[in-house]
Amino acid sequence: MRKEEWILPYMKQNARLFVLVIFLGAVTIFSAAFLMFTSGFLISKSATRPENILLVYVPIVAVRTFGIARSVSRYAERLTGHHIILKIVSDMRVRLYNMLEPASLMLSSRFRTGDMLGILAEDIEHLQDAFLKTIFPGVSALLLYAASVIGLGFFSWPFAALAAIYLFVLVVLFPVVSLLVTRAKNMRLKSGRNTLYSRLTDAVLGVSDWMFSGRQAAFISSYEEKEKAWFDLESKRQRFTRLRDLAAQCFVGGFILIMLFWTAGQYADGSMANTMIAAFVLVVFPLTEAFLPLSDALTEVPSYQDSIRRMSKAAPELRGREVKQSDEKLDVTDVTLTFDNVTFSYDQHSHVLDRFSFTLRQGEKMALLGRSGSGKSTSLALIEGALVPDSGKVTLNGLETAAVQDQISSAVAVLNQKPHLFNTSIMNNIRLGNGKASDEDVKRAARQVKLHDYIESLPDGYETSVQETGIRFSGGERQRIALARILLQDTPVIILDEPTVGLDAVTERELLDTIFDVFKEKTILWITHHLAGVETADKIVFLENGKAEMEGTHQELLAENERYRKLYRLDVPIRT
Repeated sequence: MRKEEWILPYMKQNARLFVLVIFLGAVTIFSAAFLMFTSGFLISKSATRPENILLVYVPIVAVRTFGIARSVSRYAERLTGHHIILKIVSDMRVRLYNMLEPASLMLSSRFRTGDMLGILAEDIEHLQDAFLKTIFPGVSALLLYAASVIGLGFFSWPFAALAAIYLFVLVVLFPVVSLLVTRAKNMRLKSGRNTLYSRLTDAVLGVSDWMFSGRQAAFISSYEEKEKAWFDLESKRQRFTRLRDLAAQCFVGGFILIMLFWTAGQYADGSMANTMIAAFVLVVFPLTEAFLPLSDALTEVPSYQDSIRRMSKAAPELRGREVKQSDEKLDVTDVTLTFDNVTFSYDQHSHVLDRFSFTLRQGEKMALLGRSGSGKSTSLALIEGALVPDSGKVTLNGLETAAVQDQISSAVAVLNQKPHLFNTSIMNNIRLGNGKASDEDVKRAARQVKLHDYIESLPDGYETSVQETGIRFSGGERQRIALARILLQDTPVIILDEPTVGLDAVTERELLDTIFDVFKEKTILWITHHLAGVETADKIVFLENGKAEMEGTHQELLAENERYRKLYRLDVPIRT
């Protein structure tokens, strides 16, 4: 993705509001400038002790007018600007989610949790500053620079040219030099902040392991050391920033002196009234105040670019051939899942799946076995439409899954190794499968997975909080809650992605019995790496080197395949 894909589209969508914000910003600055100008003139004119108050009545009204205009326009600018930015940030979050959601099955292999947290929190929030602290004030300052030079030209073109050159240093050279000096530091600070995000998140998720190993002090020491290095680098950058701001203020002071000498010369030549000297000198303050933030605005550009790069990197990596999205509605009443000579590879050197085929009709149960890395999880990603085959097709009722990815959830539900439970009530976690389900529907699903009596025995019943990631429940209980959720989803196809990993043998058997009992009318694709319970499947496929090495029913394979018999005898006595 290019930079403009995260910046320009939103500017084009909100072009009128952007122009309004810049206009209000310019009005604010010009009101502040004319407020100081008329105030200087009023003070000087009043010092001459005019004979009648009417002689200073106009500047008095002008001071009030510009004072009110400055406050009102500043408020309107901030209100409009933040309204736009909050809307843009919201749209960015939705867009980022829509990028991540189709490839959710592959996220853990592409990102660490801390990296993803940094993208969702730090990077998107940081981009709002690109508008508020760089684009809006930058454009307003450039307009003000041009208007100031043109305005001085009405009095003296030679002095206007001198002012243009002098202010050019403040408007352009100071920000550019500041960018060149701080660019490397800013990138290191951004990278260091991302690393701290990742390390802290990783440590929080593994805090029990740190405690049990007795290494928590070592982690804290290591983290604080890296944090101190980050703060030291930040201090160096702040030191340069303070020196730069001091130099800029001195530079502004020089321009005030130049303005003072020029107005004094104009007065001496009779080209300007003495009451205008203070007016011209005072107007410098609000004008230069608009130029000073430009240095900070430009130095943040590299960090904006890094945020855009990280957000663009979150886009799913498209592999395989391109599949056009289909407008045809997926029929979910009688679903047939088909792998037709599917070949897929993550690189050009080896195939994860090599001309792999099977057909799973409505109501059939199939066990897909294989060692880790044999292509089982890749098959799941292909069914979900997160990946596209290099050749061949993965279809649901004849429609390629990648072409109807937005409809997959209506046809396929997945129970994986670690289903996520949200930090809310049991009722809400189960209802996630169907937002329209009533309380009675939720309880009926819980009864079917044999969890209702246990839930009712809890002090708060179905309103009991499962706590973060469902930590208050055992592994088997978490799987049953997820199972009830899938029951409410009521899809014709159920995919079991090694749901019994980490469970003891008794709990594993009870969970499998429950699964095959409540889903006896459903199509089941059971992805597993061991053979406990496979006799309940109508069909067994053993995946190896991307191909179906063994295929048939449990009884057929026991009778005809010596390797299967050995694997079954080794595996089943231990796990049943």
